[in-house]
Amino acid sequence: MNALTLPDIAAQAARQALPLEWVGMCGIALPVLFDGQRIGATADAGVSLDDGEARGIHMSRLYLALEMLENEPLTPGLIRRVLQRFLDSHQGLSQQAYLRIHADLLLKRPALVSPLAGWKSYPVSIEARLKNAMFHVELKIDVAYSSTCPCSAALSRQLIQQQFVDDFANQPLQHADVLAWLGSAKGIVATPHSQRSSAQLQLRLADYLDQLPLIALINDAETALGTAVQTAVKRADEQAFALANGQNLMFCEDAARRLHLALKRSPGINAFALRVVHAESLHAHDAVAESRYNWEAA
Repeated sequence: MNALTLPDIAAQAARQALPLEWVGMCGIALPVLFDGQRIGATADAGVSLDDGEARGIHMSRLYLALEMLENEPLTPGLIRRVLQRFLDSHQGLSQQAYLRIHADLLLKRPALVSPLAGWKSYPVSIEARLKNAMFHVELKIDVAYSSTCPCSAALSRQLIQQQFVDDFANQPLQHADVLAWLGSAKGIVATPHSQRSSAQLQLRLADYLDQLPLIALINDAETALGTAVQTAVKRADEQAFALANGQNLMFCEDAARRLHLALKRSPGINAFALRVVHAESLHAHDAVAESRYNWEAA
C-alpha cells in the first residue's frame, strides 16, 4: 500500500487574497551564546507574506532556522544569516524577515568597597529585519539605578540647619558637642527621598559593527548615572552607596540628559531613543523623561 502524500494546506490559495506584513511565531524558547554564556532566551520569528494569493507561510522552516543560534556566538552577522535563511526558505512568498530575541543578560558586578560581588540581571532585546538586502539591528536595554531628589535634599538640609539653630542658639560651639549632634537622630531630623529608577534604552546599530555592544552600552549608562543598584554589600558598601547618592542628586531630566550625552559618544550607535522612569517615593505616580537622537531620520 502506497503512503498517502501529506496535504500542504499552507500551499493552497487563500480564500481572500491579501498580503500580510508579519506572520510567524512569538515566544519560542531557545538558548543563545553571548560573552561566553549560554543564556535562556525567547524569540519572535516572522516574515512578510507578500504573495496575497498564498494561504500561509511555512512556520516550521522558521523554527528550524533558529537552530543556527544555538552553537555560535550571537553577533549581527549570525542574525543576518538566520534572516536570510528565513527568506531563502520562503522564496516567492516573502520579501522581509524579522527576528526579535529577548533575554536577561547576567553580569557579575563588584561591590563599591568590599571584595564582594554579585550577579545583576539586565533585560535586553535584539530586534533585526532584512529587506531587499538592507539589514537593520536595534537593541533594547533596561538599566536600574537609584535617584535622589535634589529638591528633597535641599529641603532636608534646611530643616537640619533650623534644628542646629534651635539646639545651639546662644551657646558657645564646642567641637565635641557639634560632632555628637551630627551623629545623633536629633541632629539629622530629615533625609531626602530616593527611589529605584529605570533607564529604558533603544538603540539602532551601525552596519559596520561585527559585535553586539550590549555590555559596553550598559557600562556607559551606569557610569553616566553614577548610582547603579548594587548586589552583595557590606556596611561599608552601603555607606559608599549613600555617599554616591548624596553627591549625585538628580531629577529625571538630569538622568535623561546624562544618558543622551553618553550614548552620543558611544561608537557604532546611529540613533537612539531613551526613557527614564523615577518610581517616586513621595508621589503615587512616576516621574518620566524622554530623549531622542536621529531617531525619526534613521
